[in-house]
Order: sequence, then structure tokens, then C-alpha cells
Amino acid sequence: MIILPAIDLRDGKCVRLLKGNFAQETVYSTEPEEVALRWAREGAEFLHVVDLDGALAGKPQNTEAIKKILNSIQIPMEVGGGIRTLETIDATLELGVSRVILGSAAVQNQALVKNACQRYGNRIAVGIDAKDGIAAIDGWGVSGGISAIDLAKELSSYGLETIIYTDISRDGTLSGVNVEATAKLALESGVNVIASGGVRSLEDIHSLKAREADGIIGVIAGKSIYEGTLSLPEAIVAAH
Repeated sequence: MIILPAIDLRDGKCVRLLKGNFAQETVYSTEPEEVALRWAREGAEFLHVVDLDGALAGKPQNTEAIKKILNSIQIPMEVGGGIRTLETIDATLELGVSRVILGSAAVQNQALVKNACQRYGNRIAVGIDAKDGIAAIDGWGVSGGISAIDLAKELSSYGLETIIYTDISRDGTLSGVNVEATAKLALESGVNVIASGGVRSLEDIHSLKAREADGIIGVIAGKSIYEGTLSLPEAIVAAH
């Protein structure tokens, strides 16, 4: 299991939102590339980057910040937010990104996911963001009208290898990760799952690690490593 430090981009800054609410934003740095370098120096093996403006606009908005991050680190990086066409996938991968995350597109345009998986294989991941078990879209503001598990099963049939599962009600709250829902999604879909939302402490890392056999291959750490409730180096050791 690996730990993926999160960098959420808004207006070129590194921020965190509370439960995906754009009105409840904390700015941690105006230089995201410095933050990325810090996490790399602390032992991060993979970086998770989200273009929040892109998620709302439906197309990438923080490409320059992403380029700066790519130029500052040597570790692989995945990027999501506003990636909704094959052309945008192409352009994002051409920047040097290792993996692209499709979000709303997975609900609204499943043909895109199918084509992307056929073309790029494991360089495609899908972010399933759920509230009360139902997938959400458009920066989490709208219900997608399908259960997270049903969506995951459908995506599995396309050859998708990685799902990032976020419990919206816990994201940015430091209230603990939803281990049971994450493990259930992995087991029922047969797709490898990266957990996200609510991570607070080493206890969460140990709980997820205990369900690694169910298909949990990683966890995204955001607010916890920014606020200091979780030490990234300690989390990496626990995950290994």
C-alpha cells in the first residue's frame, strides 16, 4: 500500500476544501511546486494533484502550476479535475503526468472511459466521489444518480485498473477514513482502490493496511499532513 500526498490547486495555489465546499477553503501555499518538493523529500512515492478550478469549469485551469510541479519532482504524479475528453487526456499525459484521473466523465460519458482504458491502460484512473453511497459529479455539487458500487462494477468491465474512492462527507474533516465502504467497493468491483477522504492519523493507515487483501492499494493524505495530525514519513513506513 502506498501513501499519495494530495495537492489541490485553486487559482494556482495549494488549498484544501472542507467536504468539497469551495466557500470553505484553506490556502496552504502560493507555491505548490515547493509543497510537492517537500512531500518528495519526505519519501512520497506518488503525488495526487487535483485542479479544483478545472473540476468546476469542465476543462483544465491550472496547467501552469502543474507544469511547475512536474519540473520540481522526480516521482510519478496523477492529475484530475476537468479532464473530460480524449484530447484533454492526451494533452495532460503529454505534460509528463503518469496517470490521469477521470471524475464526472465516468458518470456522464462512459464511452470516454472505455476508449481511454483501451488506449492508455493503467495510465487511466477514475475518481468516484460518493455521498451516502451515491456518486457525485461537477465538483461534488450534483448527484450522478448511480451508486458508487454499480458505477465501479461497470467501469471494471472496461478494463479499468484503479479507482480513487472519496467519501465526500468525510473529506477535509479529519474524522477518519471510511474503511468499510472503501473495502466493499474494492471487493465487489474487483478493481484496485485508493482510499480518500477523512484520513487523520496512523490509525487510519493501519486500518486500511489491514484490508489490503481486499484490494485497497493506497490512500490519499491531504489535510492530515498539512495540519500535522499525520506524519508523512511515519505513514509511509506503516503503509509498507
